Amino acid sequence: MYKELVIPQRTIMTPGPVEAEPRVLRAMSAPILGQYDPDFLNIMDEVQDLLRYTFQTENQQTFVVDGTARAGIEAVLSGIIEKGDKVYVPIFGRFGHLLTEISKRAGGDVHTTEIEWGTTYSFQQLKKEIDEFNPKVVAIVHGETSTGRMQPLKELGHYCREKDILLVVDSVATLTGTEFKTDEWKIDAVIGGTQKCLSVPTGMAPLTYNERVEKILLERKKIEQGLDKDSFNDRMISTNYLDLSQIQEYWSPKRLNHHTEATSMLYALREGLRIIKEESLEERIKRHKYNEKALVEGLEAMGLEIFGEEFDKVPTVTCVMVPDGVVESEVRLEMIRNFSVEIAAAFGPLTGKIWRIGSMGYSCRKENVLRVLSALEATLIRKGVKVNRGEALQAALNVYEA
Repeated sequence: MYKELVIPQRTIMTPGPVEAEPRVLRAMSAPILGQYDPDFLNIMDEVQDLLRYTFQTENQQTFVVDGTARAGIEAVLSGIIEKGDKVYVPIFGRFGHLLTEISKRAGGDVHTTEIEWGTTYSFQQLKKEIDEFNPKVVAIVHGETSTGRMQPLKELGHYCREKDILLVVDSVATLTGTEFKTDEWKIDAVIGGTQKCLSVPTGMAPLTYNERVEKILLERKKIEQGLDKDSFNDRMISTNYLDLSQIQEYWSPKRLNHHTEATSMLYALREGLRIIKEESLEERIKRHKYNEKALVEGLEAMGLEIFGEEFDKVPTVTCVMVPDGVVESEVRLEMIRNFSVEIAAAFGPLTGKIWRIGSMGYSCRKENVLRVLSALEATLIRKGVKVNRGEALQAALNVYEA
């Protein structure tokens, strides 16, 4: 017989998922409402309004796709890319490769550049490639969790608008953890994820896009056959489930019956967004920088080396070099086993070379920073690594008590 499910309590300091806000989890236990219940429709409207605040946009088309952040990325790219469309993807980590693959699957003629993992692009590098390739779409990651880097976007956004190029941005790791200004930076479409700085369980992809994107979606619109058997469009979007031309009408006053909304997840998102508004974006961004500073100073005081340069570091992910002779996976597993603290491994060329420590959303708080520092130090000592004993916590406490 299967026993009742009992989940162990963890301190999650990975780049996602992160610990969910307790108030969010409570909201998920509320009774189910029908998808056309007036109270439920009001929740949908509130989520849209709160997302506009979160994305810093006036875009009418601001809502969520049911699925992880990847579903949102695929919905946007498959909606605007048609066979042969030229797409430029600058790669500086794992998720640039994801944007490339999705764009190719959508039929795009994809041009990529790739720089060393742990670095970011200058605007002049991007401008050169854009001028030479002249794409319809530029798709880029803002915060690359695989490397802990953050790509500046403001100049790129203004230049793409000047050249009438659509700019699509993956803000999954940065939204509400650092500054992100959709309208001011002239970004055409942005995709986020619930499981990182929003501190909501994984399962929804918030997104926003402007009229330039919507124009393409409307040109490709085809209503589902079961709802309108006479609807036909030879340019129709290849995916039904992620067809934004229909999903946007589900979120509009028309309430097109596209799919059954994930009721409890929407409760969770609404509460998570309400908490963000309550804290304010400004204070939330300050909190992420504050705890990042304590974490970094603690790691350095321990004698560990931070991967990458400070100037383009993403505030929500800190990458740490694995000391020589240490098997990084053993350290992570012992931290979970002995301290119930989880950090993350690396991908691709950085596999085995760095640990990735997230400080996002509800996980980004003083007690978690102190726990991860103490657990990592104790585990490294057990592995025979020479560290500056006791210095990490003192350095972090100096930040908190300054």
